[in-house]
Amino acid sequence: MSFQAYLDTIEVKTGKTPRQLVEEAKNRGFDGPSVKAGEIVQWLATDYGLGRGHAMALVHVIKKGPTISSKHVGTDGGHRDESETLWLDGKAARDQQLDGDTPGA
Repeated sequence: MSFQAYLDTIEVKTGKTPRQLVEEAKNRGFDGPSVKAGEIVQWLATDYGLGRGHAMALVHVIKKGPTISSKHVGTDGGHRDESETLWLDGKAARDQQLDGDTPGA
């Protein structure tokens, strides 16, 4: 599963965009350098029912931002991502942008 696919599934499971969850994490202080991944994983499991794999994808974005390694970008494998920058504003907004339907486009 691609990194972006993890984030898309998180949105489906929680009803919140990745950006909304990142903001919530920041408001809770989970973006601090001393916060361990396990604390964030526990919060996401308790409040949103996310499993470890999905939670760890979000941990990456909370702690390191939306940029990922180019290792799988443009490959043909199952972990293939389209870009080094993850889309955090929701699947519908991404689809609109790809279709050229975004306001002002």
